[in-house]
Amino acid sequence: MRAVIQRALDANVTVDGSETGAIDQGLVVLLGVTHDDSEEDADYLADKLIHLRIFDDENGKMNDSLRDVGGKVLSISQFTLYADTSKGRRPNYLKAAKPGQAEELYDYFNQRIRQQGIEVETGVFGEMMNVQLTNAGPVTILLDSQDK
Repeated sequence: MRAVIQRALDANVTVDGSETGAIDQGLVVLLGVTHDDSEEDADYLADKLIHLRIFDDENGKMNDSLRDVGGKVLSISQFTLYADTSKGRRPNYLKAAKPGQAEELYDYFNQRIRQQGIEVETGVFGEMMNVQLTNAGPVTILLDSQDK
């Protein structure tokens, strides 16, 4: 399971012109699922995300976590994180999980974050989405459950 996280001052996602999720301070999470991912992978990423010290403390140093700053999460499903561009010019997505498995783990991941008292807003799984954010810093970090 892979996640691209971006520290955001604000962010929102729309589907067909209607806003489906919005946050102020927090993290935008683009989450990709591959075939052999499990709830254990989702647990690992959710815990890492909540406790990662990437927000500025009172001294301007990245020392605070999402929980410390009372931040929220805007979670977006993102199968393209498993794009294979090694051959040719058109990516293939064979490493991305099938929609049923991916949606189940995406929902589980979001629920695990909510269980920790963090507010989670989402896009709509499988839909074309437009995401806007103000990336604070900018801070963008790649997490992969295979790194555990």
